[in-house]
Amino acid sequence: MRSIVKKAIIPVAGYGTRFLPATKAQPKEMLPVVDKPVLQYIVEGAVAAGIEDIIIVTNFNKRAVEDHFDRLPELESWLAKQGKDKALEQIKHVAELANFIYIRQKGPYGNGTPIMNAKHLIKDEPFAVLFGDDLVIGREPHPKELIETYAKYGHPVIGAIKVDDEGTKSYGILETEQVEPKIFKVNSILEKPGPQATTSRLAASCGYILTPDIFTELENTSIGKGGELWLVDAIEKLRAKQPIYARQIDGQYYDMGSKLRWLEANVIFGLQHPDLGKDFSKFIKSL
Repeated sequence: MRSIVKKAIIPVAGYGTRFLPATKAQPKEMLPVVDKPVLQYIVEGAVAAGIEDIIIVTNFNKRAVEDHFDRLPELESWLAKQGKDKALEQIKHVAELANFIYIRQKGPYGNGTPIMNAKHLIKDEPFAVLFGDDLVIGREPHPKELIETYAKYGHPVIGAIKVDDEGTKSYGILETEQVEPKIFKVNSILEKPGPQATTSRLAASCGYILTPDIFTELENTSIGKGGELWLVDAIEKLRAKQPIYARQIDGQYYDMGSKLRWLEANVIFGLQHPDLGKDFSKFIKSL
């Protein structure tokens, strides 16, 4: 059965300041987890969930993103001549994952702007918003969980994870009422409230399924904290007009903007790698 959500917007226009100096000349989304860049894992998860069109919102220093998901005839020819058939198929597969559409971010900084920039590509259909910082290891791709929730309830869906007290200082926290296991109706969204201001430990993370009416709310949302246009501010305005749901993600979440979590993900993926896992496990045990 085809997914009812066929398009995903992936903003990649940030500067990646938490990973400087590594991201001075390299997009943070292209940092590798073992042998694939973070962004490829995100795209593969979206495609596995039935998404066909990947809209990537870039800026001036993200050319490597476009190159990665494009065909490279010179490299393909060289690999063919060298008899490196497995590597050849891998790089051709990357370019054929989905229909890739690239647009440049224009407007104020913040994660609401790239969504507005893609308005003309969405038209009258639900769409996913995914971020290159959100890597999830689970039995099925986490965008599929969001899409299934949208299909059942017919209203926007926020991806959510459980956090500890410290996490309430780093994430938007959702105050909710549970409607079924893992699914919640959102009553309010608190931006990094801290542990004293809320009893909830359910944090907004891992993307959204949104409907086109979010564009009207974004157009009427004022520039917020830090001089940025925040998507969550528009979602909170939309919540006053219709129900918003949250889907707690199954699987282990890794924040790829964190150096520590990036290292942890490399260890986990390294141990699971079909070619490297056995030897890497021996190395880990030897430390």
